[in-house]
Amino acid sequence: MDPKASDKLVPREIAALLSGERVILRETKRAVTPFGGVAVFVAFLRKVDLVGRVRRHMPVQWKSPNHVDPTITFIAFLITVLVGAKRFAHAALLCGDQALHALLGMQRFPIDDTIRNLFRQFGMGHVQRLYEPLAEWQMARLPLRADGYTLDLDSTVFERYGHQEGSLKGHNPRKHGRPSHHPLLAVLGEAHFLLHGWLRSGNCGTARGAEEFLKEALALWGQRQKIRLLRADSGFFDDKLLSFLEQRHLPYIVVARLTKWVKRAAQRVEQWTALDDNFAVGEFHLQLHGWAVARRFVAIREREREDRDSVGRKLIDVPGYTFRVFVTSCAEAPQEIWRDYNRRRHGKSHCRIEARSGCRRYLSERVLRYRSCFSRGVAPVQPLGRVPTCRGPAWLPRARHDPHPGARLRRDPQPRRTPGGCPPVAKLGRIEIENPLARQHLGL
Repeated sequence: MDPKASDKLVPREIAALLSGERVILRETKRAVTPFGGVAVFVAFLRKVDLVGRVRRHMPVQWKSPNHVDPTITFIAFLITVLVGAKRFAHAALLCGDQALHALLGMQRFPIDDTIRNLFRQFGMGHVQRLYEPLAEWQMARLPLRADGYTLDLDSTVFERYGHQEGSLKGHNPRKHGRPSHHPLLAVLGEAHFLLHGWLRSGNCGTARGAEEFLKEALALWGQRQKIRLLRADSGFFDDKLLSFLEQRHLPYIVVARLTKWVKRAAQRVEQWTALDDNFAVGEFHLQLHGWAVARRFVAIREREREDRDSVGRKLIDVPGYTFRVFVTSCAEAPQEIWRDYNRRRHGKSHCRIEARSGCRRYLSERVLRYRSCFSRGVAPVQPLGRVPTCRGPAWLPRARHDPHPGARLRRDPQPRRTPGGCPPVAKLGRIEIENPLARQHLGL
């Protein structure tokens, strides 16, 4: 690669197929990469000294004189995930990208077998010795917040192909009847930081083991900063979980499951506070069967409109409206409860994207044996949420108004596709680029 090499004209002109415009072909000896946006992320990693941290705590060392440094292999795996790879074999697409190699300072880019061999050396002790210091380092870098952080509880589904341990048939919205895993995730909403994760079998319910999971997550967080609130969807509408949060004096907002008794109580609300022409809020207290105490419920009523879909559920006895109901231990006004929960929507998608990109395709057959390792497995993609942006998350004033996340380092958006298996290798950015001019190219 010669950085001083100049462009060389090819003595050939062609006419565009559709427009007939003249196109001049050029060739260059300079290396070009379609992943020029990685330069921002590389500069950030150098600033925070991620390479030094990984090298300091890397528990695997090779003795071969021709070996590739395990730290280089680990960083190569991180970059491979960043540019959109879903399988170890996709690392081969970066082996010939000389501009990316120069950007990373690598003489040799490890192939997929090298990456696999590194992770095959990891046992439970290796995982703890590497990822626990990295997790502590990342949590120490989180900014101080006077109001504390919000802990979002969520789950997702990873469909499986093959015979991975613990992949069983269960709820799978993407591939019905396909064996899957059902991870449980805890994310700090304001920082978009995945604090903890459990990998569960696909036949697990959403709230199964949530109390023990939260005990581990809160122990990992310790007394660093205050957890001001916990938010969760209707899958976690469970008396045991709510009682656990009340014993810990941890405020919560959880979407209520619209059972027959909750619907009946929402229909009987007489005092509604109108927020505008379409939205109104109300509240009521209800003690469901098996509950030891009555809890506060906040109801959101939305008028049905032809030009916009409503989010809530319809009730037969109240035509023309849809309803959403939250159970909460907070004392704020109903509209503040609603708006506070809606801020979860931004962090929720980020949490799932990080977990999917980090672990969905890279889990081995023995992955369930090291369930606690799942949260460490997403550590390579955790720095994605730490890349500085031009502005913080915008305030979400009302439901259905998504915040503006600002600039964030991600792959080029891909068109939505029907649920299925792994996308073809062409989606990685090397082949079948729909609009090549939209890519950022970096020439060295």
